Amino acid sequence: MSNRYKAAEPAGHKKKNSDRYARRSGRNRAGSFFLILQAVMSFAFMGVVLLLNMLPMKYLALVVMILLFLWCITFTTQAVRRGRGITGKLYSFLIIVILAIGTYYIARTNNMLAAITSGGFRVNTMVVAVLADDPAETLEDAAGYNFGVQFETGSDNMQTTITEIQDQLGSDIAMTEYNSLQAEAQGLMNGEVQAIIYNSSNTSIMEEAVDDFSSQIKIISRMEVREEFNFGGSTSDDSLVKEPFTVYISGLDTYGEDSNDGRDSVRSDVNIIAVVNPTTNQILLVTTPRDYYVPIPGISEGMNDKLTHAGAYGIDASMATLGELYETDINYYVRLNFTSLIDIVDILGGVDVYSEIAFETGSDAGYEMQIQEGYNHLNGVQALAFCRERHNLVEGDNQRGRNQQAMITALLKKVLSPTMLLRANSIINQVSQDVETNITQGQLNALIRNQLSTGAEWTIQSVAATGTDGEDYCYSAGDELLYVIYPDEAVVDEIIDLTNVVEEGGLLDGGEELN
Repeated sequence: MSNRYKAAEPAGHKKKNSDRYARRSGRNRAGSFFLILQAVMSFAFMGVVLLLNMLPMKYLALVVMILLFLWCITFTTQAVRRGRGITGKLYSFLIIVILAIGTYYIARTNNMLAAITSGGFRVNTMVVAVLADDPAETLEDAAGYNFGVQFETGSDNMQTTITEIQDQLGSDIAMTEYNSLQAEAQGLMNGEVQAIIYNSSNTSIMEEAVDDFSSQIKIISRMEVREEFNFGGSTSDDSLVKEPFTVYISGLDTYGEDSNDGRDSVRSDVNIIAVVNPTTNQILLVTTPRDYYVPIPGISEGMNDKLTHAGAYGIDASMATLGELYETDINYYVRLNFTSLIDIVDILGGVDVYSEIAFETGSDAGYEMQIQEGYNHLNGVQALAFCRERHNLVEGDNQRGRNQQAMITALLKKVLSPTMLLRANSIINQVSQDVETNITQGQLNALIRNQLSTGAEWTIQSVAATGTDGEDYCYSAGDELLYVIYPDEAVVDEIIDLTNVVEEGGLLDGGEELN
């Protein structure tokens, strides 16, 4: 019999071949999917790295090479090898997850920088207030009132507010002009006017001029007026890596979310300027007591006032005051409030702060505890008390300034610890909420990029302005005698000389290396 025809293949054998082909096709499709997805995530990761704009070119090239190498491993296991097994797919899946997480956090970092560098303006909350027992409850109720105003501070904001009030009421308003905030507050109390218009951030000044001012008034209207900052500093991305610059670090005397009302013009409890020379890699930290008795340029008409009061007229007033005191231009600022310090220190897991002396913090500092000479491990609330205490210190504000510098040093050391990578997400969240600066994102990126490229070692030297305790009349407090610190002119002159050394490219003696 002829063998023209093959015997029919068993049905079971056909099914096995079919199943084997289906499994192979499934593995092929899965391998192709992982190849494509890893390539997409690699491009996404590289995109956010480029958008962040912090890495020097040599590091960018290294990132590209690593991403390509990782993809080639996946390609080899999924497109070249016949097996295309599960191990290669698990490897690719792991790389995709890592790239996705990295892309997310780099994007978050970019958003954080955008948030903290949005300080090119401030929003002033202008209010209309009447006496607490006045029948008026709304602005319309006060249409026929005589309004107290003053143009000595924030004249543009005042004029904008008056125009808005008149537009809202549909008619002009009667006004009595005063030459100071104190006189305006007294005018309302004395019945000279039935309502006053002022910036809510100036409430602290009015409180010092009129006892229990806030409890004696009623706010019947609030209006927000946006004001652009212009401090004259360069905004070019590479300016801070080529030329010396000075930054004002302000710690605001406020707590919590409600402190944002008038945040741009509140008392500054911490006043530090950092004189930075990026070519010699030197930083001079200068601390000035909050009660330093100095004039406020453009505000106090030559009369002295507490440095902390300058903040009530705007951060620009504080910068101008310190700039005039130390004969230097201050064009940049970094600002945070007391809540910021508490939250950031807690996120860092506490800090180890070196104290020159042993002392006890009192209730005025917000927390009672014993500080030992030497290193102390402090949580957020304790760190704030350490920075705020002055009444139990023999040298008062002079020692407090040195304590604040010690806290900055402790924070820098903790942040630079590799273990902080585990808390990166929480740190990014908190910093974006609590810190603000008028340094542009491009300038910050350039600073970081330059540091990564050069690996430069910086030297930091700290100095504190000192003075003698006393009582005197302040511009912002009318006829009330207040505690002040009279500047030690010899120390101020020494700080001016040190500032000039840093700005002119000279080298400071001593200092602490920050690696």
